[in-house]
Amino acid sequence: MSDTMTSSFRGAERLARIAPSPSTAAAARVRELKAAGRRIFDLTVGEPDFDTPDHVKEAAIAAIQRGETKYTPVNGTSRLRQAIRGSLLRTHGIEYSDAELTVGGGGKQVIFLALMATVDAGDEVLIPAPYWVSYPDMVRANDGRPVILPTSADAGYKLTADELEAAITERTTWLILNSPGNPSGAVYTSEDLTALAEVLRRHPAVSVLSDEIYSEISFTGAPAPSLASVAPDLRHRVLVVSGVSKSFAMTGWRLGYAAGDPALVGAINTLQSQTSSCPSSISQAAAAAALEGPQDFIAETVPVYRERRDVAVAGLAAIDGLRPIAPDGAFYVYVDCAGLIGRTTADGRTLESDQDVTLYLLEHAGVAVIQGSAYGQSPFFRISFATDTGTITAALAAIGAAVGELR
Repeated sequence: MSDTMTSSFRGAERLARIAPSPSTAAAARVRELKAAGRRIFDLTVGEPDFDTPDHVKEAAIAAIQRGETKYTPVNGTSRLRQAIRGSLLRTHGIEYSDAELTVGGGGKQVIFLALMATVDAGDEVLIPAPYWVSYPDMVRANDGRPVILPTSADAGYKLTADELEAAITERTTWLILNSPGNPSGAVYTSEDLTALAEVLRRHPAVSVLSDEIYSEISFTGAPAPSLASVAPDLRHRVLVVSGVSKSFAMTGWRLGYAAGDPALVGAINTLQSQTSSCPSSISQAAAAAALEGPQDFIAETVPVYRERRDVAVAGLAAIDGLRPIAPDGAFYVYVDCAGLIGRTTADGRTLESDQDVTLYLLEHAGVAVIQGSAYGQSPFFRISFATDTGTITAALAAIGAAVGELR
């Protein structure tokens, strides 16, 4: 029998509209280089380097020992729903009912199902750039048209009310807001959200998907404000998406949730019932323990992130040709690398794009970062400071040395 076979696979048309996640591809390349013996400083990782809190792990073990290993309701166990309601009341001052809650296998699944439930062919979804890499492809996968709205340094890389007003058309279905943002770390203030709310009141057909997965990793002294609480009259048009992945270092547990209009939530739950039925019962027990238990983990880790941010921003700013954006939340720095475009490497190659810059840093500095074009805005690159200060310092020294060799 031949070692090769002709595949009969014929992909659906929607596959041609989407691409693999750039961050996943970057992580795969890092693993390849490390396997080949290269020392690589990996600044691509979008997950905390801290371990999941012990009391959360213990709650999962206890759930297993109690035999809580069966199907649960589509929108989660009653204990988890109560914990989510308590968390949203604590952070946003909003009281939600069970009918307004949906639970999924991570915030990403919840967002995808929300778009699947609402977007028809040709519907437009407004996405401020820089954006999390998955938003446009999730819109395309659901037959929608992502409308990218570039933001400016003057506005702190946040969408302004005027820009929103100009972008809305009769086909606009959603506005996606991500605060604190990935990759910029930008946090929409109450004043920013109030201005956007004024525009949204004039366009009642537009809903807002508010991705708040990093809301508690905020360096402003309080969780990032939510449009749902700043403009309570728009609450029924705002789907608040969050989870335990980032704040509680639980990325692998795959547990996210959303709160919003009962009709929308019901539609998402219907889709959930036909996809994965429900999230893992064990992850639900762990998430409930995280949300309802002591919040010391957040209080302890956020100052560590802030210290790492300060080290990263100062180190990057000291490198000729780089202009870092100091984030107000999350654990990323988005770096303007326009000052490196047009420079020449020692072997005579000209850096013509941010992808060229990231490849140069990987090959010559042994530092893995992600190009800004993956986030819809160039020329930039993103680093993650979800790693120890020693690694950050060493990586920045390697970047500085490599940049110093450019002509």
